[in-house]
Amino acid sequence: MALSQIGLVGLAVMGQNLSLNIAEKGFPISVFNRSYEKTEAAVARAQKEGLSDKLRGYKDVKDFVESLEKPRRVILLVQAGAPVDATVDNLCKYMEPGDIIIDGGNEWYENTERRKAKVEALGLRYMGMGVSGGEEGARRGPSMMPGGTAEAYKYIEPIVTKVAAQVDDGPCVMYIGDGGAGNYVKMVHNGIEYGDMQLISEAYDVLHVLGGLSNDEIAAVFAEWNQGELQSFLIEISAIIAAKKDEDGSSLVDKIVDKTGAKGTGKWTVQQAAELSVAAPTITASLDGRYMSALKDQRVSASKVFGDLGLKAPAAAAGVDKKQLIADVRAALYCSKICSYAQGMNIIKAKSEEKEWGVDLGGLARIWKAKSEKKEWGVDLGGLARIWKGGCIIRAGFLDRIKQAYQRDSNLPSLLVDPPFAKDLAERDAAWRRVVALAVTNGVPAPGMMASLSYFDTYRRERLPANLVQAQRDFLASHTYQCSSAQRDFFGSHTYQRTDKEGWFHTVWDENFGSADSITTSAYNR
Repeated sequence: MALSQIGLVGLAVMGQNLSLNIAEKGFPISVFNRSYEKTEAAVARAQKEGLSDKLRGYKDVKDFVESLEKPRRVILLVQAGAPVDATVDNLCKYMEPGDIIIDGGNEWYENTERRKAKVEALGLRYMGMGVSGGEEGARRGPSMMPGGTAEAYKYIEPIVTKVAAQVDDGPCVMYIGDGGAGNYVKMVHNGIEYGDMQLISEAYDVLHVLGGLSNDEIAAVFAEWNQGELQSFLIEISAIIAAKKDEDGSSLVDKIVDKTGAKGTGKWTVQQAAELSVAAPTITASLDGRYMSALKDQRVSASKVFGDLGLKAPAAAAGVDKKQLIADVRAALYCSKICSYAQGMNIIKAKSEEKEWGVDLGGLARIWKAKSEKKEWGVDLGGLARIWKGGCIIRAGFLDRIKQAYQRDSNLPSLLVDPPFAKDLAERDAAWRRVVALAVTNGVPAPGMMASLSYFDTYRRERLPANLVQAQRDFLASHTYQCSSAQRDFFGSHTYQRTDKEGWFHTVWDENFGSADSITTSAYNR
């Protein structure tokens, strides 16, 4: 029997769909799952779809490994964490030096780097590959972000370039870089996805509650927006959702409980932004929005408490011009979306700079570049925009413009100051503010749009009130307190810079201020 060109472990829905995609593209594939029932289901589905000659299932790991041509290539689509470690350990019993393991799950990038070091000690090669697009993407063509051992990529490239989504300028896959780069980029992709979903839900809320638009009207609006600058997969599916009817003819979306979950990748993105000192308020607001939505019982109680105090639930705003509101919300959503993508790109850039990975913001002539001499990612942000154009959840028409922005200036500090994007933001500024003001005035939460607008206003402000904050920090450092009869600096050492002199300065702001009793522990925990 001829050997399979690739293997896949983990046959939940994503694994099944990706294995069928690979088989359909002409690559013989062996599959394995810890629970053999899922292996049988995958084989049965392959038979039903006329792919039984390309997909073979195995009950034993050893037989599975031996069914693969060398160097063996095995994709893992199992639950992140301990299950991946167990699967890797099991495979390593039978795989040989030169063989390749590719983790296609949503894994924390440091776990990938740890496993890479572990299997390389055995002579194996390891890759972490972000896969985006959900079930349909896995079956029809996902966006794929492989990272890890650079030399190993050439062995999977012929397969992934055919299996990935295909757009006008090539397949939606490129080698991201060494270590956990592929997982990291997929993680940030998911953070941007959080932001997109939150912003669209806020647009829906403003139109529905304050504008009084029906779900059918909103479905039509979203469908129209999907023909312009907001064209994206998430806008497309939101139009479908808004139009969907329940069995009784009413809108199904109105019957869905208004609370949602949050998986690890969104939280990881926000944590990474904080660790890297990168402002990501839109993505953070989207995560907070999910946390707040989960407080359903508390929100119901709070609405009654404040309703009794005269703060009623928001309703359609008086005198609203629907046509103008639709145009304004469209502009506000677009501007906020630019901010969300800018924040995500800056997180990737900052991580690469921290690790001295030499981020390449341009380099669009190449889809990927394996830098085997140095352990660096060489992340091509323009290339990321390109491979996110198809297959993945955040695929959107304006990613072409992001690609062009980094092509124009590989050192672009932020998408906000790319000339075409800057022009768009300036032209839509007034509409953006009208939407946020309307929401605030009428008690409709729009944390994503508000965070985006504040981010924009802060970024474009020449002078911020941070001078007062720095003076406060220096003031606090000027005072001491008594503790166990030993005098010590209560707040540590802070200094400040001046606008009129070079150097760092420290001021004793008030020699008579601040006894031990006047400084509280709450102040210390600033």
